[in-house]
Amino acid sequence: TTPEPEDYTGEDGLLYCGKCRKPKEAYFAPDKAAIFGRDRHPAECDCQRAAREEREAAEERRRHLDTVEELKRRGFTDPTMRDWTFENDNGRNPQAGIARRYVEHWEDMRTDNIGCLFWGGVGTGKSYLAGCIANALMEKEIPVHMTNFALILNDLAASFENRNEYISRLCRYPLLILDDFGMERGTEYGLEQVFNVIDSRYRSGKPLIVTTNLTLDDLRNPED
Repeated sequence: TTPEPEDYTGEDGLLYCGKCRKPKEAYFAPDKAAIFGRDRHPAECDCQRAAREEREAAEERRRHLDTVEELKRRGFTDPTMRDWTFENDNGRNPQAGIARRYVEHWEDMRTDNIGCLFWGGVGTGKSYLAGCIANALMEKEIPVHMTNFALILNDLAASFENRNEYISRLCRYPLLILDDFGMERGTEYGLEQVFNVIDSRYRSGKPLIVTTNLTLDDLRNPED
């Protein structure tokens, strides 16, 4: 142990910290001293322990920030979604409480495979609330992917991997959010992919959140 100028040797012959007055050394047990060829070993005083814990906390904060940054880079298809947070919410949407409770009880939602459906007209904050859920969970280092079927169809058309591999990748996320459901209606191919994604997600046993401008009657009695 390298002593600091204020350190001192105590009555027991050990080096002590001049600040916290705790030993920076400790004696080996008699049987250990013979093995190591010396009678003492470095010990952590309160100052050293506090400094170490501060370094470890800073490293953990950096690791956490890097992890969350990577999750959001992969999880959001639009960078503006990063700003869709409960902290930035204006509090006008009565469904915000539902979204908050979903996050608070995420482990139960995940275990019981419980999703959520936000429906309503344009501008009612459905996508924003879904983004709030995504951001809150990713801040807890839980992978989430938020996308829509228009992007999924584009990805499938441009992807070098086959359709099943792409859909399997979507289903690996603990939570999948499909935004603006129903905007892709009108083509047989689009409807087929909608079915494939939702059916695969259901069979994966993992929750799904959907936002849509369609009414419940539209969802129950689709025209196409």
